[in-house]
Amino acid sequence: MVKIIDPPDWKEIFLGETVTLQCEIPRGEGRMWTYSWYKNGQEVHRYEEQREYRFTTTANDNAEFTCKGTTRSSYPIKLSLSDLPRATLTVEPERPVFTGESVTLKCEIHTHDGWTYQWYKQDPWLRWTAVSQSVYYTVNRDSLTIRGDAVINGDHYLCSGQRRYRPTSSQYSNSVTLIVYVFKFFNLKLGTFKKRPKAVVSIQPGDQVFIGETVTLRCDIQGGGVSDWQFSWFKDDPYRPVSNEQQYSISSVTESHRGKYTCSGTERGTSRSSHTSDAVTLTVSDPPRATLTVEPRWSPVFTGESVTLKCEIQSYSYWRYQWYKGSSRTAVSHSQTNTFTIRSAADQDQYWCRGERDYRPTSSQNSNPVTLTVKTEKPKPELTSSHKGAALIGNPVVLYCRLDQSAGWKFYWSKHTQSPENETKTETHSYTISSVSVSDGGQYWCRAGRGDPVYYTHYSDALWISVTGVFRPVSLMVSPSRAQHFITDSLSLSCEGQSDSTGWRVRRYTHSEKVSDCSSGWGSVTGSTCNISSLSTSHTGVYWCESGSGESSNPVNITVTNGAVILDSPVHPVTEGDPLTLRCLYRDPKPSNLTAEFYKNGSLLQTQTTGEMTFRTVSKSDEGLYHCKHPEKGESPQSWISVKGASNSGTLFSVFNLLSSLMAVSPYLLVTIVLVKYYRAQAKPDEESRT
Repeated sequence: MVKIIDPPDWKEIFLGETVTLQCEIPRGEGRMWTYSWYKNGQEVHRYEEQREYRFTTTANDNAEFTCKGTTRSSYPIKLSLSDLPRATLTVEPERPVFTGESVTLKCEIHTHDGWTYQWYKQDPWLRWTAVSQSVYYTVNRDSLTIRGDAVINGDHYLCSGQRRYRPTSSQYSNSVTLIVYVFKFFNLKLGTFKKRPKAVVSIQPGDQVFIGETVTLRCDIQGGGVSDWQFSWFKDDPYRPVSNEQQYSISSVTESHRGKYTCSGTERGTSRSSHTSDAVTLTVSDPPRATLTVEPRWSPVFTGESVTLKCEIQSYSYWRYQWYKGSSRTAVSHSQTNTFTIRSAADQDQYWCRGERDYRPTSSQNSNPVTLTVKTEKPKPELTSSHKGAALIGNPVVLYCRLDQSAGWKFYWSKHTQSPENETKTETHSYTISSVSVSDGGQYWCRAGRGDPVYYTHYSDALWISVTGVFRPVSLMVSPSRAQHFITDSLSLSCEGQSDSTGWRVRRYTHSEKVSDCSSGWGSVTGSTCNISSLSTSHTGVYWCESGSGESSNPVNITVTNGAVILDSPVHPVTEGDPLTLRCLYRDPKPSNLTAEFYKNGSLLQTQTTGEMTFRTVSKSDEGLYHCKHPEKGESPQSWISVKGASNSGTLFSVFNLLSSLMAVSPYLLVTIVLVKYYRAQAKPDEESRT
């Protein structure tokens, strides 16, 4: 059989390409053959022991080819040859040109892509010579512009295309012949000829304008001694006039007016005309856009709150600002500054703004609308405590001022009376008494405020805090006894005490599940013990023991991390005067370098090469948020270490107190703790017992 081995993509072969055929004789391997090639049955070539036949195709090669090896003939193959793509050459302008006018030739090939073009001009000996970029010729991809003084009547041009892939060339285009008229104006007074005049375009306010502005284009004819001209304006298309006036005005420019404008003149009553002007490109841009923002950013606001609107325009300067409300086109305010303050918000509506100035652009686009949502009813917070019953002396108590109304609030706390002069302010919605005493009992109120001037909510209902010294005998024991654990570790939690712990169960609080029992699926229950075989980060939470009658043990905070470092810190409060050792523990493999940094409340305390930090005697001032950091493994989560007085060693905490401890590992409660510490430092005499 006959195979085509070149070109590899032989499904389409073009005239003029080189083709290589290969002769394969069935069951003829290993023999010495003499190969003969036939085209339409006529022998065209013979080779000794060479079975390839290579030739350049012509129109006659649209034929059937076979080969013969000494005595055996191959199966035939039919070559179907395609014409190379043909280039088409056009001239702009299509009409004959006058002396001094330039001409642009355009070469187009409508099949395939990636063409580059070659230009040819016929010389006096009728030879076609290549034309390239020069002072007379400008090549721009598929066009060739011939300068006016190089446009000669009777010159012939053609073009062709080349590309990287098959077909690598095109056929030559049709040739075009330039026709140039020698045309001059005759001055009757002087009896002389003058050169053809040139049209010139001027534009006001400029060729770069903004949408909505008025643009005026003017056409002037220079030279020629003629005063009575008929003018023609063209946009992009030289054959479709858009105006016949000397001045062409566009009263309100839009994007559709972008383009290239030219003009020319024709002497009235004659066929004599000017040269066409050079093109002027009109660029149309959007005016700058105003952007409206609201401060403060929370929504909704309440009747009486102060709101400031800010109108910003990023480009240009010296803006004056107009403020609009609703669908009205009449401004509600004008200002030299870009802010507009509504001192006491009253009703709900949309606002928008725009800018004006004395120079171009004289106005901006309208801003985005902003909807101001106003609620008429003043909000009232709900005051709750971390304790359902009486608080135990020495234990912390957390008050929560809950307000489900947007954001930006600060919180104000009163005791015994609703007195603005004696209020304590916090940045968050919680207020902590870290070591409650009998004097801390009484009525409490809270309210929230925000903005400048401050807008206040109603006071909450009063909350009574009771303080007692009664202790309970059951504690929650954790094994391993530390506050932080790695994922996949196991954990055991047991309710143990001096009395019988039968009937006590392990419960927990997490952000996702809220309050749930060990028996609900996150652990397995054996008596009063809860076992977790494989920890995950979802096990992070507060755990405690609870009896059937509602009594509860001390709560503990458990943190589970998927990181590589944890801090070995105690789960229960440490007694003043006792020693304490903190360790940096690592997920396998354990690093060879054990050096670790220890931090309290975000500040570096010590760097220890052993990975351990020891307090010989713990004091109340050592209470705070601790974590450790290894230079390669990273840092641990934070844990709160509590310190209790030696006389309070048996004190049990309430469950919901340590709920705040769970939150303490976030910057949110860290801020709360710092504020509370600051508050205590400034506390009144009856508050000095709070640590």
